[in-house]
Amino acid sequence: MATDTKAIDLVMLVDDNDTDNFISKRIIEITKFASDVEIKNSGKSALEYLEQNKEDHSRLPDIIFLDINMPIVDGFVFLYEFEKFADSVKNKCKVIILSSSDNKRDIDKIVNNDHVIKFITKPLTEQSLEEIRKMNLN
Repeated sequence: MATDTKAIDLVMLVDDNDTDNFISKRIIEITKFASDVEIKNSGKSALEYLEQNKEDHSRLPDIIFLDINMPIVDGFVFLYEFEKFADSVKNKCKVIILSSSDNKRDIDKIVNNDHVIKFITKPLTEQSLEEIRKMNLN
């Protein structure tokens, strides 16, 4: 499958569900969607990772797959905190919601966020990754 788009170096999965993370990571690897996958089991650890690497853009993810429903720091709190990062970080990291939530209010609230470029219902599939590839995020 030849595409003209630049390869994605790093993807971050932010989800408290280990099974979902395993499935998402496998589909990313199988499709060669990204060179590397960073897994964070909470919004808090994802924010800490971004904070630690905000000066080294090679360590920042190109895409963040973010779950909405997580304990303590959920997707909404993550996005609120993400807003505080420098533009250089926000411009590098594209946020895609990957959620099993079908709550229309949640979906409407989150897709209207400036940093969210897409909403995908779990599980992550080869087809949804192909749609993201076609978005030409560079």
